[in-house]
Amino acid sequence: MSAAARTSEPVPGRAYASGGRASWGFSALAGLASAGLTLGVGELVAGVVAPAAAPLLVVGGAVVDRVPAPVKEFAISTFGSNDKLVLLLTIGVLVAALAVAAGLLARRRLALGVALVGLLGVVGVLAAATRPDATALFPLPSLLGAGAGVFALTVLTRRATRTGPEEGPARRGTLARLSRRRLLGGVAVVGAVTGAGGRLLARVRDAEASRAAVVLPAPAEPAPALPAGIDPRIGADGLTPYATRNADFYRVDTALSVPDVRAEDWSLRVHGMVEEELELSFADLLALPLRERWITLTCVSNEVGGSYVGNARWLGYPLDALLERVRPTGGADMLYATSVDGFTLSAPLREATDGRDAMLAVGMNGSPLPREHGFPVRMVIPGLYGYVSACKWVVDIEVTTFAAKTAYWTDRGWAQQAPIKTASRIDVPASFAQVRRGRVPIAGVAWAQHRGVSKVEVRIDSGSWGAATIVPSASEDTWCQWVYDWDAQEEGSHVVEVRATDGEGVPQTDEVVAPIPNGSSGYDSTTVTVVA
Repeated sequence: MSAAARTSEPVPGRAYASGGRASWGFSALAGLASAGLTLGVGELVAGVVAPAAAPLLVVGGAVVDRVPAPVKEFAISTFGSNDKLVLLLTIGVLVAALAVAAGLLARRRLALGVALVGLLGVVGVLAAATRPDATALFPLPSLLGAGAGVFALTVLTRRATRTGPEEGPARRGTLARLSRRRLLGGVAVVGAVTGAGGRLLARVRDAEASRAAVVLPAPAEPAPALPAGIDPRIGADGLTPYATRNADFYRVDTALSVPDVRAEDWSLRVHGMVEEELELSFADLLALPLRERWITLTCVSNEVGGSYVGNARWLGYPLDALLERVRPTGGADMLYATSVDGFTLSAPLREATDGRDAMLAVGMNGSPLPREHGFPVRMVIPGLYGYVSACKWVVDIEVTTFAAKTAYWTDRGWAQQAPIKTASRIDVPASFAQVRRGRVPIAGVAWAQHRGVSKVEVRIDSGSWGAATIVPSASEDTWCQWVYDWDAQEEGSHVVEVRATDGEGVPQTDEVVAPIPNGSSGYDSTTVTVVA
C-alpha cells in the first residue's frame, strides 16, 4: 500500500470531512441541534409522563434546592418575580455552551462529544430522580432526550466526514455540504417540533380547565363590610389600592413551573400526632362551612419599602375547625405542610388554633385560587411570614413537633418562628421626584398583621415626627392606607421617612436588618426635590 493510501485511511473515532475535518462552524451547529433535539424530546416525553419532569425544569429545580439561601435572596432582590425565568435562561445558555463544546469535541473525537452529551443526560436523570415529587417515570424524559441527542450528534458528525468514492472531489464536496445542511436543518426542526408538542401536551394536561369549572359556594361567614372611606379598587393620587388584584399579587415560591393540580384529583391528608386521621377531597372541602376574610400576606424576602406584600379577600375552611376534627395529641406544636411539588413548611400549631382567621383557602378575591397562588387549595395564616404559613398546592399536613422535623427554609438558615414585623412604606411621591412648593401629599401603606396599626408618623429631614391620617381597614389582619400633608416651603432636596406603631403600642424599629433570617426592618425613606 502506498504512503498516500495509508495516510488517507480514517483513524477510528476521529472525524474527517471531504478533504479534511468537518468545519468548526458545522460542528458547533451540530452540537446545538443535538442539544435542541435532547430538550425537545425531553419536553415531549414529559408532556406524556409529567410536565414537571422536563429536563430544564428538573435541573433548574435541583439548582434552586441546592444553592445557598443568600444566593436565592440575591436573585429575588435583583430579578424579583423574574428570578425563575432568569434561572431557566441561564441554564439554557449553559446547555448551549456545552452543546457547542460537544460538537467541537466530536469533530476531533466522536467519543468525547458523545460522552459530554451523555454526561448532561446523567445530570438530568439524577436531578429528576431526586425531585421531592418524583415518580418512577420522572427520569424518562431526560434519559430518552439524551439518547436522541447522542444519536443526532453521532449521525451529524459521521455525515459531515463521509465521502463517496464514486464521486469526483468537486461534486463530492458540493453534495456533502448540501446534504449536511439538510440533515442539520432536519434535526433542528424535529427538536423544535417535539419541544412545541411537549408544551402543547402540558397545556392539555394543565389545571386551568379544572379551575374554570369550579363554582365556589357562598361563604357561611362572609367578610365584614369594609369601613366607609375605603374603595378597594383604587388608591388616591397614586396610593396603593386597599385590595390587590390577583394579577398584581406578588408570587415568591420555589416552583420553577406552576404545578398542575386538577381540583377533581386533589386530596389532603391530615395525620401525625392526632387521635383520628382525616382525608379530604376538594368536593368535601367545598361542602364544609367556609369563611371569607380580608388578610394581608407578606413574604419574608420583602426588603424595607418592598412590594412583596398584598391584601386579598380569601375564602376557606378554618384551620382550627379542621384540627378540632383530628384532635392533636399532647406535645404537638407544629403543622408540617407539604406541597404537591415536595416543598415543605413548618407552621406553629398555636397560631393556627388561637382564634385568628387561619384557613385552607380555596378562593381569592371572589374567584377560585389562581394556579400561581396555589389552586386548588393553599394555607393562609395571618400574622406569619409566608414561608411558615402559606403553603401553596398543599396536599399533606402532619401534626408534629419542631423538635422532630425541619422544613425547606428552616433547613436553609431561616428562623423557626416568623411573626411579621411592623412595617410601613412610602408610595408617593416616588423617589427623586420633583414636587412644587406648597401642599405635598405623602401616602403609602403600613401593616402589622394580627396586631393592627394604631399610628403612622412621617418626618422630614430627621425632624420631629408628625401624625399621618390612617384610612380605616377591614381588620387587624390587613394593611392600612395612610396620608400625610406636608407643607413643603423650602426648595431643594429633602429626605422623607415613615414609621408605624402596632396595635399594642410598639413602634417599628429603626434598626436596619436584612431579610435573613426572620424579615427585614428599618424605616422606609424617599428623597424628593422641592422646586418653585
